[in-house]
Formats: sequence, C-alpha cells, structure tokens
Amino acid sequence: MCGIAGRLAAAPLTQDRRNAVLNRMRRRGPDGAGYFQSARPDGRSLELFHSRLSIIDLDTRSDQPFRKGPLTLIYNGEIYNYVELRRELEALGHEFQTTGDTEVLLEAWRAWGLEAIDRLVGMFAFALHEADTGRLTLVRDRFGEKPLYLWDRGEEGFLFASEVKTLAALAKARPDVDRHQLRRYLVNGYKGLRRDGRTFFQDIRELPAAHAMVLDPGRAPALIRYWTLAYRPEDMSPEDAQERVDAALWTAVSRTLRADVPVAVRLSGGIDSNVVAGLAHHRMGADITCFSIIEDDWRYDESAMISEALKALNVRNRQIRIPREGFLDRLDDMIGYFDGPPLTISYYLHYLVSEAIHQDGFKMALGGTGADEVFSGYYDHYLFWLSEMRDEADFDDLVAGWRESYGRFVRNPYLQDPRAFIDRPTARDHIFLGADRFSEFLAEPFDEPHAEIAFCDAPMRNRMMNELVRETVPVMLHDDDLAAMRWSVENRAPYLDKDLVETLFQVPSRHLIQNNLPKYLLRHAGKGVVPDTILDNPRKQGINAPVTSFVDFAAPNVRDRLMQDGAFFDIVKRDRFEAFLSSDIERNSDSKFLFSLLAARMFLDRHEAWTE
Repeated sequence: MCGIAGRLAAAPLTQDRRNAVLNRMRRRGPDGAGYFQSARPDGRSLELFHSRLSIIDLDTRSDQPFRKGPLTLIYNGEIYNYVELRRELEALGHEFQTTGDTEVLLEAWRAWGLEAIDRLVGMFAFALHEADTGRLTLVRDRFGEKPLYLWDRGEEGFLFASEVKTLAALAKARPDVDRHQLRRYLVNGYKGLRRDGRTFFQDIRELPAAHAMVLDPGRAPALIRYWTLAYRPEDMSPEDAQERVDAALWTAVSRTLRADVPVAVRLSGGIDSNVVAGLAHHRMGADITCFSIIEDDWRYDESAMISEALKALNVRNRQIRIPREGFLDRLDDMIGYFDGPPLTISYYLHYLVSEAIHQDGFKMALGGTGADEVFSGYYDHYLFWLSEMRDEADFDDLVAGWRESYGRFVRNPYLQDPRAFIDRPTARDHIFLGADRFSEFLAEPFDEPHAEIAFCDAPMRNRMMNELVRETVPVMLHDDDLAAMRWSVENRAPYLDKDLVETLFQVPSRHLIQNNLPKYLLRHAGKGVVPDTILDNPRKQGINAPVTSFVDFAAPNVRDRLMQDGAFFDIVKRDRFEAFLSSDIERNSDSKFLFSLLAARMFLDRHEAWTE
C-alpha cells in the first residue's frame, strides 16, 4: 500500500515541485495524496509526501499524512497484527477514530516509542515526525518488503522515498548510474547485488532492512538495528516441530488475509503458493481469486499442476498466456518503472500477472516469496543437509533418497555430487555459475568472488540466512514490490511473517528434510488442502521462460535497435554482444544472461533519455 517521500532542506519546494513529486507517486497510491510541511528547531524545513492505495479502512479518515497531537506519520505497508495491538492499546487507555492499522501504528509509537517496532508484524516503511522535538524517524521492516531509498545531497537536502524516480523529482536531478553495480549484475547476477549497500545509482542507498534511522535536529543521523534473526534450535521431535510450524503458518496466512478489499493469489504449480491458497480458502473460508501464468515452452509449463490445483480449490481463476507480441515495449515500460533492470525474466512474468490482477479490479495479492529460504527449498540446501547428516548411521540411505528425488533434477554441475559440501565445505562455485565467461563480455574485466557472512555454525542454516537477509529475498522483494506497484497492486508474503520465520529457526535442521523431500514441514502443512500430486512432486520449478521465446534476435528491426550506439557499449564489448545475439541459446544460464544484457541495454538507453 502507498508511496512515501520526504525532504529535509533549508526551504520547502515550490507548489509546482510538490505537484511533480506527488505525480511521480501516483501509481503506488492512486486513491489519495497528501502533503505536510513543518519548520524544525534547527531551522530546516521538513516536507512529507504520501500517496494512498486503500486496503484497510477505505475511508478518508485514514488518509495520510496522519496527524494526531505532536505526531505526524507517513507509512507504506501493512501491520498485520494491528487488531491485536489495538486491543492492547485500548486496554492502556488509547482511543481511536479509525478502524485501520495506520492509527494503530501511530498510537503504538505514542505508547512505546522505538520499542513499538519490535511489536509490529507486517511489512512497512514509515517516517514519523515528532513536532515537540523535531525528531524524524525512518523505519523499514525486517526483511525489506517495503522499499525506502535515501539520497543525501548535502546542502541541497536529505531526501527519502519509496522509489528512485521520486527522489529524482524531489531533487529535480537525474542520479548517475553506478556502473560497478551494473557490471556486478551482468556477471554475478542478482545474488551479488546486496553485498555492500549499492544500488544502480551512485550515492543512492536503501535504508537497511530491520533498521531505524533517527534524525534529530543538530545531530548526525543515527542508524539502529532493531531485529536480528538467529538460529536457536530447540530440542523437539518431528511431530512437535510440525505442530509448531502448522500453528505459526496458520497465523501468518490468516493475518495476511486481513483487508477491506477482495483478495487475489498469484498461483503457480508449485507448493508455496498452493499451500497459501489452500489454507486461505479451505481452512479459513477466504473468498480468493487465483491468477496464473501459462508458459507454452515444455521446460517451464506448469499448466498440468495448475489445473490440478484449481480443481481442488474450486475458486475463480484467470490464466494468463504470455503474449509474444510487444515484448520489448512492455519490457521498456517495466524498466522505466523499476528505474533499473529487472533481476530475471521471472519478474517480467510477475509484471504480467499484476497487470491482470489490476485489470480485474483487485488491489491486493498474496504470493509465495520466501518459502524456499525459510523451509529449505533450493538444491544446495539438500546437499548442506546431507553434509550435516554425514555421521548418521543411515547416511547411505539418505544419499540414495536424494538420488531418487531432488538429485534427479539437478543441472548445476557443482551440485550433482551428494558429497559436495562434505569434501569441500566452503566451496560456493555453484552460486556465480558462468561468471568467468560472462566477464569476457565486458570492456573492463570484472571479478568479484562470492562472499558469505557467518551467521551461525550450521552450514545449511547459514546458507539459508545469507539468502534470507542478503542474497535472494531482499532482491526478490524489491522486484516483487515494483512489478505489483506498477499496476497499483499490493503484494503480500505470508512466509515472511516474523513469528513464522522465528519458529522455523528454532526447529533443528534435521527436521526440514524428511522422507527424501525438502520443505517437508511445508508439504505436510498442506495435507488436505493441496493435491498430493503437487505436495509430493520432488521437482523444483520456478516461474520462468526463455527470452528467445519472446524476441527474434535475428529480426533486422530488433538487431538495429540493440546495436545502436549508446552507453551500453562503454560497458559491454560490441563484437561479443553481436556474436551472442546470433548464437544458439539453449542453456538456461545463457538465456538468463541474454535477458540481463537486454535489460541493461534498455536501462542505459532509458537513463540517457531521462528528463525532468
């Protein structure tokens, strides 16, 4: 829900500039727009902007900036446990004039200050101004579901916003491209993008997830981490683990269903979205509508599993066949909204689903982001698990079980040996697969080895935590948010519920894989609400499609467009790029790389043409 922005500077913007800022925010919030300005004790002007996408308490009484006494709040996201927090606050004597979560957030701050953040379950980025002290506090949720970009322009002001384009409108300036980050994207892919806080633009950073920034008049900004995930396994049986996870998952899904608008579900043929849909509809009685992408390429075709899921659900659904015409124009529109290249072609498909959700009148959708990282869904997770099980008496049987299940589908050469992380425990060759070859396409060689943070001593959980807080989830959430907000749709991720994640990181790792199946606890939680053909399917398959099915790279008009002079050829060798366009693209890794090259080309073209 919503877009937020703000500016601390010597003087406020003109009315024309304020209008330009709010106009840039319109897609994030087409249902309302608001502005607040105040002079701080240090003489600087504070401006707050908000655009509203109404999801909870649709009345204008919940419009923002939301003011009550000395507090002014602008907020993007949803506090899913606002019902419980409201009861607690009412017991303390707090009074409410609305029925939504915005006022609950403000009153929670009034009651507990910074300590209120730890009580929040949801996705959020917000700015809260305290008139009596002039303090401005910026806060971002635990996993970075809601974006918050920062641009400190010194004497010209400190700026923050939900999107880079809004920062540019606040500054009336075009930010410069960070070419190091772009090379990192091309060579190492998205898993290396969050290692040092860079974005695709120089000097623009994101407020880190699970952090607050306090800006007091006359003082340097203070950055505060308010939450840290830890692996603290407790002694429990498999049955105890399942019971705890089932309860936490039930709560997570039921909380994310809280809305005053109809609910859509982005449904694939996989476990993650099907468990959400099955629990929501069959166990909680939610009236949901499912939206699914149908890909004709047999390698990515999930239509059979989607059909099984829909027969079991018996709900309204819309299936979107991927259009082959107009791909480059749609991608250009997408890159223009993203202010950068999408991570993978999967997010082009998310963009198409969000467009259909919007066309059918929905404002809110549930998805499955984060399930792999918290339940153990990736191919390397299984091998890390085997490395932890290596001293068990039945280890040979466990290896045989892997060969019969997940091992049958592994294509990454580094993950085809069940002893991969027993013999080479620190090896991470599989993560930046093909990086050496992709670097040869660049005008300046790029070599940045994978770096993993040590969060805990358990190899499997350490890998999962790196993905959850650094490598995969933060970047996926970035594109999830933008692909949905381009169409004024709020995307919710039940699997990133704080209580669910913390519960799963109390479960011993040995319980995550059972009966030769990863994500066993999630599969079992879906029993009775999801067809067994989906729950028992060992093959992992994400939403994907080859870029060559969308674009004829041999077509003269396409070739001419891509080979035009431009900033792209300051980074990428023209001859290597041209030869690659003419080659046979069969490997999945090559198709992904070609998409990245295409997206980078169009992003740089967009940037060169960027005007106020």
